[in-house]
Amino acid sequence: MSKKTIRDINLRGRKVLVRCDFNVPLNEERQITDDTRIVGAIPTIKFLTEEGARVIICSHLGRPGGEKKPEYSLNVVANRLSELLGAEVGFVDDCVGPSVVEAVENISEGGVSLLENVRFYSEETENDSDFANNLASIADVYVNDAFGTAHRAHASTSGVTSHVEDSVMGFLLEKELKYLEGELKSPESPFVVILGGKKVSDKIGVIKALIDKADTILIGGAMQYAFRKAQGYSIGESYVVDDDIPIAKELLNEASSKEVNLLLPADSLEADDFSNEANTNNIQPYDEGGSIREGWEGLDIGQKAIEEFSNVISSAKTILWNGPMGVFEIDAFSKGTKMLAEAIASSNALSIIGGGDSVTAVKKFGYADDVTFISTGGGASLELLEGKTLPGVDSLDDI
Repeated sequence: MSKKTIRDINLRGRKVLVRCDFNVPLNEERQITDDTRIVGAIPTIKFLTEEGARVIICSHLGRPGGEKKPEYSLNVVANRLSELLGAEVGFVDDCVGPSVVEAVENISEGGVSLLENVRFYSEETENDSDFANNLASIADVYVNDAFGTAHRAHASTSGVTSHVEDSVMGFLLEKELKYLEGELKSPESPFVVILGGKKVSDKIGVIKALIDKADTILIGGAMQYAFRKAQGYSIGESYVVDDDIPIAKELLNEASSKEVNLLLPADSLEADDFSNEANTNNIQPYDEGGSIREGWEGLDIGQKAIEEFSNVISSAKTILWNGPMGVFEIDAFSKGTKMLAEAIASSNALSIIGGGDSVTAVKKFGYADDVTFISTGGGASLELLEGKTLPGVDSLDDI
């Protein structure tokens, strides 16, 4: 179902409440260490200001648990937002109440103010109707540009839409839907899906949703060991959730019956410690009798797996990647993830990085500019790929 965007409505002189996702990482000095989410919101905010809207931004930061905690204040974001916009952004030290009403009345056409953390109120995550109404009372228009929270039915992501004249999406949300829904609806073949992470159960919905579309599904990360254990291989002390083993068996059978190539790493990198100082060993391929020793654990895919996966990626026309191949945060176990990122960046495919740790990985290894699209959502990306309805999208006005 198509939803209206900020292009579809009159904005001049109107008070516009924009829900952004400014849940950015901070260091101990409360300095922003990655401003990607703020940068991602700039096109929408600039469009609104250029169209003469009176812009009011709301967001959450961290998990303050419904309490006003200074360490979760959005004041640091207001400063960075001002720098990126090249214009002063007002900061309001609350998100509802008389001080907010007064501040909004003083916003001129093309002006921008940022409200304090909406999660300072427990009513936000409870999707309390009165709280949503209070948020909406300061605005004529609501814009959702926070894909990262679009899977949450919260007051500022969906409840507020019942109390304003127009509810539309911003450019970032529109772009997310274009790639994660539009481009993957009928992906150009060969379509390669790369999945990593710890638990099979976290990705089962995505696998089942894409198994009829994908030509090849590459499995990496710790979740590979549930599949290998399901096949009867020794995996040493490798991370595995016992409940994932029957799920892995089911998925292997389903892929086989549908003639989908569900490809597991041919080999693994085993280590005797979870550190850069660990002793490591690339095991023999599993189908040649290889296994992970007792007391050791698999922490990355092996060299043969890297070569096989890279070869599959090189011939792909569409690629979706969600989840690293190993513990890439530790250099000793980063090769698999790095080499796959390089293979994706070097391919001619339409490449989509589906949020989460994969985004961190492509940035760490310097390939962020060489992929087609990087999603800003983690859980939202997964739920959309699973075919679920996102409350933050569903509640917006239809075209």
